[in-house]
Amino acid sequence: MPTLESDEEIRILLSEARTIAVVGMSDKPHRDSHQVGRYLHNQGYAIIPVNPAIHEVLGIPALPDLDSIGSEVDIVDIFRRAEYVPEIVDAAIRCGARAVWMQFGTAHPGAAARAAAAGLRVVTDRCIMVDHRRLLR
Repeated sequence: MPTLESDEEIRILLSEARTIAVVGMSDKPHRDSHQVGRYLHNQGYAIIPVNPAIHEVLGIPALPDLDSIGSEVDIVDIFRRAEYVPEIVDAAIRCGARAVWMQFGTAHPGAAARAAAAGLRVVTDRCIMVDHRRLLR
């Protein structure tokens, strides 16, 4: 499955999704990952904060990694540097995620190709909050 680029493809992904794992979500309100996670939560998505350095955020228990998730994940939203993306994509594949979303600055063509080859939908170098606001509000 190729990288999603059209507004219609992204709108469909966001409208079908229910659960979003936010990898690298911070408990610091000024951080982008926190603001995006809070926005997604406020829009009705079930979010799963994934960060081994925190215990909870927004009253939701944080998990140390994607392998600790015991439920379905529609989108894995990645807020980590590009060098960490391949291992996150591998974990997204293992946990049965339907899509990976690489936030601004986290594009990794090799990992994106691996995710697509495994059947995941892939969005790269875009902000999920910006696209949600633009396409679904």
